[in-house]
Amino acid sequence: MTAAPREKRNILILVVSQTLFMVASITVMTMSGVIGQQLTPEPGLATLPIAMMMLGSVASTLPASLFMKRVGRRRGFITGATLGGVAGGLVSFAGIAMASFWIFCIGNLLIGLYQGFAMYYRFAAVDVASPAFRSRAISFVMAGGVVAAFLGPWNATAASTWIDSVPSGGPYLVIALAALLAVILLSQLRVPASGEAQPGDVSRPMARIAAQPRFGVAVFAGAAGYAMMILIMTATPLAMLSRGFEMAQIAFVMQWHILGMFVPSFFTGTLIARLGITWILLAGALFMAGAVLFATTGAGILNFWIALVCLGIGWNFLFVGGSTLLSTVHSESERGKVQGVNDLIIFSLVALASLMSGALLHFIGWNALNLSMLPLILLVALASLKLKLQMAQRQIAVPAIHTPTGGERE
Repeated sequence: MTAAPREKRNILILVVSQTLFMVASITVMTMSGVIGQQLTPEPGLATLPIAMMMLGSVASTLPASLFMKRVGRRRGFITGATLGGVAGGLVSFAGIAMASFWIFCIGNLLIGLYQGFAMYYRFAAVDVASPAFRSRAISFVMAGGVVAAFLGPWNATAASTWIDSVPSGGPYLVIALAALLAVILLSQLRVPASGEAQPGDVSRPMARIAAQPRFGVAVFAGAAGYAMMILIMTATPLAMLSRGFEMAQIAFVMQWHILGMFVPSFFTGTLIARLGITWILLAGALFMAGAVLFATTGAGILNFWIALVCLGIGWNFLFVGGSTLLSTVHSESERGKVQGVNDLIIFSLVALASLMSGALLHFIGWNALNLSMLPLILLVALASLKLKLQMAQRQIAVPAIHTPTGGERE
């Protein structure tokens, strides 16, 4: 097989696997808070199942990276999909069937393990892609969420009635089946040797890598963007339910939010190549600010819709931009620990945000919850602007990111 067909096949496998994983993630985000509210009498614990998924991600992120450094991407991804996706979906279903809040939380925790491995699909895209295609490869893998934007909300609504004796249990069985399909696909993934650390490669200390300004901005942008998105996304179904909206309307808003998250991935890589990463990070902060504006100026479905679309676009620019920037600060031998530390930081903040979301919504309300994002949005914008000015002053640019025409953009 020539390099080009192999590259395309690997990326296609990662795109489909990302889609199947995102169905699980969207299902949890849409349903687990509502089910948690039904299974526990304490309103402040309603979003704990979602927080448990994020906690599972935190606990598995760094071990997953180090594990894959030893055994390879393919075996690592299969392990995550099996132990996290298949087992997590089944345990979550059992929790609903037994009306056990804590078993349901354990199932969501396992799905978090699935996420801890699956978040490396975007980095695997870098491993299997040629240098000129890497920023776009990340975007294409992230674009797998576009299909999931339709399948996830559909799963959360249509599959809920599949098993009469276990209302709302069907979507979690679908998670298990989708993860099983991902296992089959991932068994065909082939990561070339150039995408794996080679014996004799020199690895710098983590402190030296982290001292690079690009590392700090990459991690901060990704972590802040993801945490803000989860904080609001997790609270949205509960906020809409409290205002009398139906589940179909909630699914509609969540569907458009997911589209906002992943449709830009078709061109985010191109925008990064043409405009530069710092401009994309600044645009992400602007869209986040727009989400706050629309969320706090009305309580109609149009406000929720526009706010959640802006939130999704802002997340995409910050997360894809941060991931692309991170890929420029490490060598192959340093990849495992750098990506592991990055995602450990991200999902630590995400877990905290998802845990706080239900309680903050209950105690301070929807408007104040959204307004609480503004200081963090400002910090992201200032950090991105500072990096841009530093690169201009020192004439030290981010390593070349190739445009479709073969040119380069700092």
